Amino acid sequence: MLSEFRAFIAQGNVLDLAVGIIIGAAFGKITTSLVEDIINPILGLVLGGVDFSQMKFVLKEAIGKTPEVAIRYGNFLNTFIQFLLIAWVIFIMVKLANRARLSNSLAPKA
Repeated sequence: MLSEFRAFIAQGNVLDLAVGIIIGAAFGKITTSLVEDIINPILGLVLGGVDFSQMKFVLKEAIGKTPEVAIRYGNFLNTFIQFLLIAWVIFIMVKLANRARLSNSLAPKA
């Protein structure tokens, strides 16, 4: 069983998947920073100083040590913008990969 597991791990697909997950996690952090540190301040300035991360509907105010109950739609907006950026970049990468694959299949064989 150990030798089968070793053969499974050594397959190219598993290694490619691992590399993709690691790069994806790093790309997620870059996208988060882009949205929170660059895009949102610019949007906030354009919209009159709005800080998206602080936008919320308070359902119940904090009382003593009991925290407030709120719908934090600003955080949702941040996450949604991040999702759109990641989806856009993945779309562009897939388009480029498909174009490269197509051009390689059309190239004359030597």
